[in-house]
Amino acid sequence: MTVFMLCLAIPYHHWTSPGHHTGFVVMYGLTFFFANFGPNTTTFIIPAEIFPARLRSTCHGISAACGKAGAIVGAFGFQYASQEHTPQSGYRKGIGLRNSLFVLATCNFLGMVMTLFVPETKGKSLEEITRENLDENEV
Repeated sequence: MTVFMLCLAIPYHHWTSPGHHTGFVVMYGLTFFFANFGPNTTTFIIPAEIFPARLRSTCHGISAACGKAGAIVGAFGFQYASQEHTPQSGYRKGIGLRNSLFVLATCNFLGMVMTLFVPETKGKSLEEITRENLDENEV
């Protein structure tokens, strides 16, 4: 997603010139295609694997709620930031669509880096990872 956001932002004036709008839509569509391989995996699959079994549903719900809240802030925040507001609207001018794409690329990159800190289960069951099925004498 970072690469495609940068491919949209760096030659932004090329994509917005007449005759290149279709390419912009295709490139933007590819970012959503890759969103399903990256952020959606870390949002739904990994929380189901890394939380302790007795707290899994609660922690997964909190994790999902935080993801939804972040999506709301991102959707409305970047929409506002990318707009060209008029003086009559009462809002300050946004940073523009090109700069918003650079900010999104940065957020995508930081998300990728933070994902590297998520623990890997390495094929072990959740009970083995959390050591829940051991007796007190075995610890």
